[in-house]
Amino acid sequence: MQAWGQELALSQIGVAGIDLSAAEPGLSAWLAAGFHGEMDYMVRHGMKRARPAELVPGTVSVITARLDYLPQHTPEDWQALELQRLQRPGEAIVSLYARGRDYHKVLRNRLQKLAERIEAAIGPRGHRVFTDSAPVLEAELARRSGQGWRGKHTLVLNREGGSMFFLGEIYVDIALPASAPVTDHCGACSACIQICPTQAILGPQRLDARRCISYLTIEHAGPIPEDLRPLIGNRIYGCDDCQLICPWNKFAQRSPLADFDPRDGLTGATLVELFAWTEDEFLRRTEGSPIRRIGHERWLRNIAVAMGNALRDTMDPATETALLARAHHPSMVVREHVAWALEQRTKV
Repeated sequence: MQAWGQELALSQIGVAGIDLSAAEPGLSAWLAAGFHGEMDYMVRHGMKRARPAELVPGTVSVITARLDYLPQHTPEDWQALELQRLQRPGEAIVSLYARGRDYHKVLRNRLQKLAERIEAAIGPRGHRVFTDSAPVLEAELARRSGQGWRGKHTLVLNREGGSMFFLGEIYVDIALPASAPVTDHCGACSACIQICPTQAILGPQRLDARRCISYLTIEHAGPIPEDLRPLIGNRIYGCDDCQLICPWNKFAQRSPLADFDPRDGLTGATLVELFAWTEDEFLRRTEGSPIRRIGHERWLRNIAVAMGNALRDTMDPATETALLARAHHPSMVVREHVAWALEQRTKV
């Protein structure tokens, strides 16, 4: 199966059993604390997330896969280069994973081909493919199947691949031998906890999504809490800080696929440029991209926050002019964030 996976550009294949009962108390406590924020679907699904056979009746084993996503031509010092972008207030920062094609489609297609290859070898079997598309306890399954260990930032870390990869699963009705899990190699390092701009990582493997910039700029609808806006900096879609600082990501692998190569306008663009996109232009430029799912309103909301932060640092006239042009936008959410951004002129 590993060889078949490699033919499909999958970095590693693993197998996990379906008894995840040991993970249920932690999941329950996380939900009870409200750390999931507005992601109500997590509560609606309840413990189904930790019970594969309830989600897909007949499931006996879970095949897990990793897909590296660093672009093909990523330089060796990419972590330092990305951290430097955060020091340029007028530059728009889109999370690395979202600069290319939507990974859901890329990974799902490859997992489906792997499932078909398995069926061709052993005959038709029941299966279902998931790529962050259903109540699946993804990181736990990855950990159990030897894909890596849970880093203190809650992401899965691999000694040969860091954390710059996507995870996917195939639920199957075949009893397969489980892969051996690997040991934790974070040691005393707490760099990811210390660097988090909003202190969303409360402790090892303990994340309050309500404070996470990825959650705030992607999952969260409506106004972004005012106390968190200055901490967002120039990040307009997602946040990579905890991965950029992680020592293990010096081993992150480049993807052989062109799908994850950055699109024009999503690396090195200015906030002013992206704020000028009309809704039609937004939809055209984000076709086939994970960014499209947030819609034009949240796109403008996020950029307005970043522009306010830039104004506070630079008092750039072009930034101010661009914000004033959106001051009477039809969306109340956009208007509110534009007004907040313009107020930052007085806080220099």
